[in-house]
Amino acid sequence: MDNHGKAMVLAAFAADALALGAHWIYDTELISKRFGRIEAFLKPGADSYHSTKEKGMFTHYGDQTQVLLESLAEKRGFDLSDFSTRWRTFFEDYNGYVDQATRGTLSRYAAGSTHEDPGSLSDDLSGASRIAPLVYAYRNDLDTLVGCAKAQTRMTHSDPLTIDSAEFFARVAWLALHGTSPAEAMNLVEQEHFSNSPMSGWVKNGLASTARDSVQSIAAFGQTCHTPEAFPGAVHLIARYENDLKEALIQSVMAGGDNAARGMVVGMVLGAYLGPSALPRPWLDDLQEKDRILGLLAGL
Repeated sequence: MDNHGKAMVLAAFAADALALGAHWIYDTELISKRFGRIEAFLKPGADSYHSTKEKGMFTHYGDQTQVLLESLAEKRGFDLSDFSTRWRTFFEDYNGYVDQATRGTLSRYAAGSTHEDPGSLSDDLSGASRIAPLVYAYRNDLDTLVGCAKAQTRMTHSDPLTIDSAEFFARVAWLALHGTSPAEAMNLVEQEHFSNSPMSGWVKNGLASTARDSVQSIAAFGQTCHTPEAFPGAVHLIARYENDLKEALIQSVMAGGDNAARGMVVGMVLGAYLGPSALPRPWLDDLQEKDRILGLLAGL
């Protein structure tokens, strides 16, 4: 299970790196015309939100996930206060894009909020997409994992359904890491924990779409960052490609919009289930922080 756990974390980071070059481009025809089928990491163009980044680096989502991993390794577990301090320090001189959720959270800190209640009003799925390191750290303790996943999300995103989404995907990834197929895991978690939540409909709609084209399905659900749109698209990709991590992440990127947050969730779940053999070697070779990530995981 340890190797599957490492693959889970690497797959989440690789998903973010794969999305970097075409992140937040909503015109899928433009993506195809400019880049072709994106199967490898790309350097962002001058017109990108991430023009300061290089091939194999991360968006601001992946960067924050690495901050979380660094905190986990240093503290030998989740310490919200430590993560909060590292997160704020990281953004003091960040040479990358700072999104609305981050700006909102930083402004709340500046106004006197503590690490327990600073979260912006954002409902972006990105708040729930950082959790792969937590699933690794608590791969033998589901209850603690759920609490930590929700707490780290709440720190930057106070939207209740986004916080609940962190719990949903943490439980799904945990089940996948323990051998349950992703589609079955999503069904189980929905039925046992979220049957009375709007998320139930998102899960069912995502699962019902798996026979349809992924780019078209995600366009129908919505390509944006917002959890009500991004969540069913992630479910679609996880279920449709539950034995093909590479294709799932390529399709996520080609579907446009916030393909980074969507892809990180998909990569986490499928990496947990499929293990190291599912990760393309060129992606691992080009992932600039791979050795650092593996070293931090060893520290856990």
